[in-house]
Amino acid sequence: MIELEPPLRLARESDASQLADLVNYAGEGLPYYIWTGLAEDGQDPWKIGRARQAEKARDGQIVVVDFGSGAVASLTGYKIGAEPVEIGEDFPALFRPLQELENQALESWYVNVLACYPEHRGKGYGSRLLDLADEIALAEGLTRMSVIVAGDNIGARRLYERKGYKEAAQAPCQKEDWETDTECWVLLMKSLS
Repeated sequence: MIELEPPLRLARESDASQLADLVNYAGEGLPYYIWTGLAEDGQDPWKIGRARQAEKARDGQIVVVDFGSGAVASLTGYKIGAEPVEIGEDFPALFRPLQELENQALESWYVNVLACYPEHRGKGYGSRLLDLADEIALAEGLTRMSVIVAGDNIGARRLYERKGYKEAAQAPCQKEDWETDTECWVLLMKSLS
């Protein structure tokens, strides 16, 4: 792992509440929709979201920006391997277009979540975390970056394009009962070489 200098640090389990908020912001409400589907009768979907983020924090998968009062921005990502994930008949329709796009980004470091609380946007935290993502990818021997954004998320797309990402592919959004204006997902890629 790359050495992190303040205000960057690895997320802790105690960040789970902020991390659930942040992943839901980045996911345009899709995470909450998923957590609601996983919730048992009467169970709070946010409890599921917090538990999932706490597990990722325990595994060292999340970096946060923290000036001493808790996480205000976060980065989660991972290496996409050399082989595509098989998309069989039982693959959930909601995730099919996302996986199809990920399968076009083989051998890249995938920015799964880049999020910032709205009141902290425009301060350069996203750019700083994307620079860190580039460092992590290079340290892992990768030469490409990838991210999937909602087609209507102009702000996120502009940030990625400023950092050198370019559109590589699109796929239609499968909504099921998820209430969203998103019509398509866009795969953005960047070369580090």
